Amino acid sequence: MSSTRRIKDRAAFILDVVDRQGSASYETLSELLRVSTMTVRRDCEELIQAGKIIKTIGGIQQAHAPAYLYENPVRARIAANREQKRAIAARAVDLISNNQTIFIDGGTTNLALAKLIADRHTGLTILTNSALTCLELCKGQNTIIGIGGEYDPGTLSFVGAQAEEMAKSFFVDQAFLTTRAILSTDGTYESAVANFRIKQIVAERAVETVLLVDHTKFGRRALSKVLDISQIQQIVTDEGTPKSDLTLLRQAGVKVHVASRAKVELSQHAAHSN
Repeated sequence: MSSTRRIKDRAAFILDVVDRQGSASYETLSELLRVSTMTVRRDCEELIQAGKIIKTIGGIQQAHAPAYLYENPVRARIAANREQKRAIAARAVDLISNNQTIFIDGGTTNLALAKLIADRHTGLTILTNSALTCLELCKGQNTIIGIGGEYDPGTLSFVGAQAEEMAKSFFVDQAFLTTRAILSTDGTYESAVANFRIKQIVAERAVETVLLVDHTKFGRRALSKVLDISQIQQIVTDEGTPKSDLTLLRQAGVKVHVASRAKVELSQHAAHSN
């Protein structure tokens, strides 16, 4: 392999790591790439000069995330369980057919889904009350309808009476929802009171509700009950979810998809090799 090809491969790998994690240290990249930190620094410097990443103390971070995101608790939620969320999103995007009407809430797993939809699907009509999700979706070739209302800076979403009334005027083929907590024998729970009413409204008007939830949310309650298990037709989760929960969900009539991180990593490796 030529020197130029190796440099391009390392650059692609570095950008992928930063996209997945938000940031990375030179030492971590050196270990992952099995090259010296000096080599990593040279590679990063070229990406910095190209405006693709930003230099930090001892490492690098994303260049194009909105400034407000770095200062918002959403940033921490995006970083949490990032690999599982990417795997869940990769499985969920296959459940969507072109020309459907869908709703996507502002959960961080749905942010990963929005990125994939923008890349892979066309002809969709997509409703969302999330400002951040809308920004990701608008990069694709789909029709985006933003549900407006009072802006909630904690979730970067639009909520309140106006948003709820607007949500009531739509019917969708699929509603892709996330949750703060779930009990497999009961339903989903949320802590953000301002947000969960829209989820209830959309679930009532969707032909099918698909819940995207990683394993850390199972076996927990939050402040308010949102959906009953009977209101959910499909669940996409990751390999860390207890088998007992998967069994309970299937017994309740829910179609369960367990996303594989290995498949996502394999597809990413194939993409970098081409």
